[in-house]
Amino acid sequence: MKPAIIKRNIGKEFYTDERCFIIEAVNFPDDEIMSIAEARVEPGVTTSWHYLDGIDERYLIISGRGRMEIGKSSPVMVSSGDVVMIPAGAAQRITNTGGADLVFFCICTPGFTTERYRNMEKT
Repeated sequence: MKPAIIKRNIGKEFYTDERCFIIEAVNFPDDEIMSIAEARVEPGVTTSWHYLDGIDERYLIISGRGRMEIGKSSPVMVSSGDVVMIPAGAAQRITNTGGADLVFFCICTPGFTTERYRNMEKT
């Protein structure tokens, strides 16, 4: 890894089939050990059921409120400061239950790749 400072670029936000907006903060081929993305879910929206094949994921909730579902476990309410631990292969989705955007960092190890993303709602 080389020393670097990566500036946040709101102009790089994009919408995904998962029903959320993403800003990739760190996801480089020469630093495959982890990735960080900022996710934004609008009020009333539930992301699609999905899992990451071979990638552990952590959500660090920055703002807003939501209901987190992981596998067959009971849903849990989350808010600013909470950390959600999602093991590789675990089905997951989150619902924004508040009146403002739900914003959280997605920290993946190893780094996220679209090839390992599995949308469980598509046939």
